[in-house]
Amino acid sequence: MKPVRTLIIRTAGSNCDYETVHAFKHAGSEINLVHVNEILANNIKLEDYHILAIPGGFTYGDDISAGKILANELKYKLKDQLDQFVKDGKLIIGICNGFQVLVKAGLLPEVQLNNGSQLVTLTDNDSGKFEDRWIYLKPVSKKCVFTRNMENIVYYPVAHAEGKFIPKSREVLQNLIENDQIVFQYINADGSEPDYPWNPNGSVNNIAGICDSTGRIFGLMPHPERHYHPVQHPRWTREGLKKDADGKIIFHNAVEYIKEFFSEKQKHKTLIP
Repeated sequence: MKPVRTLIIRTAGSNCDYETVHAFKHAGSEINLVHVNEILANNIKLEDYHILAIPGGFTYGDDISAGKILANELKYKLKDQLDQFVKDGKLIIGICNGFQVLVKAGLLPEVQLNNGSQLVTLTDNDSGKFEDRWIYLKPVSKKCVFTRNMENIVYYPVAHAEGKFIPKSREVLQNLIENDQIVFQYINADGSEPDYPWNPNGSVNNIAGICDSTGRIFGLMPHPERHYHPVQHPRWTREGLKKDADGKIIFHNAVEYIKEFFSEKQKHKTLIP
């Protein structure tokens, strides 16, 4: 197949875009980092890409609420392109502010771009302050494409003020559990139930990341792109270098999935976008 192509969207306030570029590039993907206005002006089309990534930061200053303005741009101005992108079996990832964008745009926990009600949100941390620390995560979902073959606890940094995950109802939470859509949960260093600061924001059920029912749309508050290399671990000089950093697998899984998926489509002589 043609090279895997990843589109990374930035706008005013994005600040993790270059780290996300680095991660996907080293995972083997071609990259295009573009301002959202380039897509809105039809200079860039989603159909030309296999992976869509929305990085962290504070888009538009989070002036209304975290990620809300960019979410509205996606929901109301790019609905048709996003609908087709999802139908084509492609991948979407939102990290930190990108996760906030995905839930407020109606792409998580299920695609509801047709003015569907928002089922979950990410709101102010229980601590009432910006949380900037490294935390432990337990991989939960066997469905999520991005976390395939992840079994061990991982260590990622967080940096957010509005990261508390809240489902709209108990029914929504139960559906996430039953459908295997909870991808990551915060956990203590010893593997026990976390309290603050190991759950840095007070998220319900310690949820740090979820996917849609297909496993192809993924959002998480922690930053795997900031732990792509072993030397980014804050204690590597004391504990020694690991062979691989904990965040690397997220991006490699995405690229490998696209290669496998579209190679299979080629075998069946299906038109590849």
